[in-house]
Amino acid sequence: MASLNVKGSLLAAALAAIGASVCCVGPLVLLGAGIGGAWIGNLTALEPIRPLLVGVTALFVAMAFRRLYLVPQVCEPGTACADPRILKRQRLVFWLVAVSVAGLLAVPWIAPLFY
Repeated sequence: MASLNVKGSLLAAALAAIGASVCCVGPLVLLGAGIGGAWIGNLTALEPIRPLLVGVTALFVAMAFRRLYLVPQVCEPGTACADPRILKRQRLVFWLVAVSVAGLLAVPWIAPLFY
């Protein structure tokens, strides 16, 4: 059960980070792919809700961190969560997602260096 909550928190954090950075990442990716046009400017309409999405992202990352590091896992012997390799793998995935999320959230400050 704990594994499902961690996965859900990480997935929600990644989706919220994508939503928070779509106003800046979207045009950059489209321009990098050679797709241009005035309609790309419409993607910046999401900029006003970016702070809300950043907050939601931070909340979900904090929930996953809490579940992995602060709450002791209670597992029955023989279940998947009783295997220490599973916890180690979950923590690795957590840090990979956390670094990716931080990169997505940093795009508005990094993107002006490229265009």
